[in-house]
Parts: sequence; C-alpha cells; structure tokens
Amino acid sequence: MKTYNATPADIDKKWLLIDADGLILGRLASLVADRLRGKHKTTYTPHMDCGDHVVIVNAEKVALTGNKRADSLFHWHTGYPGGIKDRSKGAILDGKHPERVIEKAVERMVPRGPLGRRIMGHLKVYAGATHPHEAQNPTKLDIAAMNRKNSKRA
Repeated sequence: MKTYNATPADIDKKWLLIDADGLILGRLASLVADRLRGKHKTTYTPHMDCGDHVVIVNAEKVALTGNKRADSLFHWHTGYPGGIKDRSKGAILDGKHPERVIEKAVERMVPRGPLGRRIMGHLKVYAGATHPHEAQNPTKLDIAAMNRKNSKRA
C-alpha cells in the first residue's frame, strides 16, 4: 500500500462561514484550526496547505466559560524595560478589535513557521454580522449543532 501525498493540483479549497454568536471560544478555535489545516479531509497532507478558507462573523458575541472573561490575560512586552503589559479577554472583546481574541486563539492552535503563517492568511474574522466575502459563496457551518457543549446554553 502506498502513502498518499497531495500535490497542489489535488487541493480543493472551499469557503466556510461560521456565526460565532454564543459559541464557546476554545471549542470554536479548535474546530476552526482543524478546518484551516485540512485535517477534516481524507486528502490531508501534513506539509501542504490543504485546508479551507474560514470566515467568522459576530466575533464580539463569542462566549467564555467560567471567569475567563476577567481572569484570562493576554501578555505582551513593549521592548522597553519594565514594559510587560496585559489585558483581559473581556476588555479586548468590549474594545475596538474584538476579533483579535478569536484570531489569537486559532493562531496558537496552528503550527508555528511558514506553513502556519500561510494557513492563518485563510482566516477572516469580523466583529459584526457583515463580511465582504459574499462573492465566494461561503457555505454555512453550524458549529452549535455539532455538539451541545459548543454553545452557551440559554
């Protein structure tokens, strides 16, 4: 039996649309990372970019469980002495760029390096309900229907 290796001609990329309203952040990021990487396809090849394009809307309405909204912090360093800064996920979601919470969560689940940077180029996250990718006819992916734990219960 011969091992299958995909070539660029074999790769078929689709466009997916995900509504993040009420979805749990970590579960959403895990499923999106798999779709971006192409691990859901039978033609998956680890060294190739064989994943799909993913468009996420309503990023500002993503749900966090427990006290993560206040306690989970993003840290960075300005480059100056004593320049360690941090901001909570809740502050970022309530701020000017709430889509960065989802982008960072997915970015930390894809491999680092040239392939990971190329894969992250296929992720488009928007804070509101509108997006400029209507011409690609993205198919809607219902993450909440996959598992009852994927969304916050009302």
